[in-house]
Amino acid sequence: MATAQDVDPQAYYVDDETNAQVSSNISNAQAPLEVTFRANPTGMENYTPSYEWHFRKKTNNNYEELFVRYEEETQYTFRESGTYSVILKTKLDNQGTELEEKEIVITIVESKLDFPNAFSPNGDGINDTFKAKEGYKSIVKFKAIILNRWGQKLYEWNSPSGEWDGTFKGKPVKDGVYFLHVNAKGADGAIYEFRKDINLLRGFTEGGASSSTH
Repeated sequence: MATAQDVDPQAYYVDDETNAQVSSNISNAQAPLEVTFRANPTGMENYTPSYEWHFRKKTNNNYEELFVRYEEETQYTFRESGTYSVILKTKLDNQGTELEEKEIVITIVESKLDFPNAFSPNGDGINDTFKAKEGYKSIVKFKAIILNRWGQKLYEWNSPSGEWDGTFKGKPVKDGVYFLHVNAKGADGAIYEFRKDINLLRGFTEGGASSSTH
């Protein structure tokens, strides 16, 4: 019995927890999101199908076509927030015989970024490093610098997942006030510029008590 010709387009990507995923739709994803699209054809033994991946973005309740790809498998990195529709059109032969169109919908969330005012690198496992608050989303450009009161750069990192452990050249810095400079950009075009003091309180423990001795 002959197998009917069909395609089963799927999106292959890595989620926020670095787990490999396969899905026909992706929701609440963060940018940048690299996705591999595969047509997954079946029953094509007597055909040489051609493929069209139509990438569209939703604007004012309508979809605007961005571009078209023509491979059985193609890859794209989503760097802007919004809702995208990726439609696969499959032709079986030169006579124009087409299969039913298949759609994958991808939603990239708006950006979010914030930082705390203090941290306590005392090895108690609580707030031991200075980093972006949990829940940051869709940050596509990022640079952070820690300075001391004399303007000397102590540390620099280039990802919102990065962190500072309160050391300089491998040695712990003194308790006190340091300065954070951040320049970042969200997938929705939002610009984040932080210029703020941060308190390094190595003697602080959970509950507010001080573990320092004099």
